[in-house]
Amino acid sequence: MRGSSVFSRAILLTYLVLTISGSELKCIHGGENSAQIHIGQQANMTIQAEDGDIYDCVGVNLQPTFQHPILKDHKTQMEPSSFPIGLEMQSPSVSAYSQAQLSTVDCPIGTIPILRNNIDTTMVKHIGLRVSDDVQQLAAGIKYRDEIYGVRASINVYEPKVKKNSKDLSASWIQLNNGPRPGRVGIGAGSMVDPSSSADSYARFHISWDNEELNKTCIDHNCPGFVQVSQNVGLGGRIHPVSIYNGPQYVINVLIFKDPKTKNWWLVYGSNNMPIGYWPSSQFSYIKDKGDFAYFGGYVQGPTGSSDPPQMGSGHFADEGFGKAAFIRNIQVTDENNKLVTPNIRIADPGSSNLNLYTYGGYGINDDGMHIYYGGPGKYKE
Repeated sequence: MRGSSVFSRAILLTYLVLTISGSELKCIHGGENSAQIHIGQQANMTIQAEDGDIYDCVGVNLQPTFQHPILKDHKTQMEPSSFPIGLEMQSPSVSAYSQAQLSTVDCPIGTIPILRNNIDTTMVKHIGLRVSDDVQQLAAGIKYRDEIYGVRASINVYEPKVKKNSKDLSASWIQLNNGPRPGRVGIGAGSMVDPSSSADSYARFHISWDNEELNKTCIDHNCPGFVQVSQNVGLGGRIHPVSIYNGPQYVINVLIFKDPKTKNWWLVYGSNNMPIGYWPSSQFSYIKDKGDFAYFGGYVQGPTGSSDPPQMGSGHFADEGFGKAAFIRNIQVTDENNKLVTPNIRIADPGSSNLNLYTYGGYGINDDGMHIYYGGPGKYKE
């Protein structure tokens, strides 16, 4: 069991082994004196997945987001009122790569899974947002400035090498922002390797956003602001399988869009467009109505983010191409008519913070929509 010392005080009353879709799960039922989860709420059930991650199944209306003063009386929206126009269309060619899977948990109806861990998320920031003097950041990907009501992409998933004791991270990410600097506000999601936070070097699915009330950037369920409705997806859980250099390639399909009726920002995953949850728009100021900036690509960040940076993407430069360099494909944005469209290539801005460490290439539009290769070795050494 990963991080067993964290759970040493837990009173585990009974164990029940279940097999769900071929994955072994260990359900740990707790009684009145069972351990409290990190958000201070009592779990209905605790489940250990086959990969060792432990999740608490918490009532939808007891999740930490409702500790936000603005959301105290918020009525949960269980599904989007509608999806962007064009979402029902088949994604461009996917024969060359397969769908990776997020960590799934069989929580009871009416509950959501929350990952137990010892994450210190005070350093997790958005690309280009609220980065303090002691946090350095480098990026390689596409910047896009326009009126934006959603972002969508297929993200190639690798496990870039990050020094375990560096407090650095490496992410493959999509995001939208709005607002003046300083104080720019954003929401995003993608794959991240962050050993100092997760105590391992696996690619994990994370979301992040700016909590204006707390004046900090939040991740997953570490502070109020995101309402999860999926009873199966564990935010912060492992993504598997991951791509192998010169081998099989895997992607995750991620969509963030504004519900035209409720104005909430929804997070949707996979080829079957499964809603995970949403960011209530009432908590935001600048990004309440729309975004004015989007980002698609990789970034690295941390105390040594630019002086001694980790790998990005596959750890190889963009010019190595498919199967060797990481990519983001099927890049789309949602316009003011709630329609998914390919970004205007004339105003999209591909680039890299440091071409000696990370490059970009293969940028353009074809049968895979707008796409880009990115990444590099940084200064990582075994």
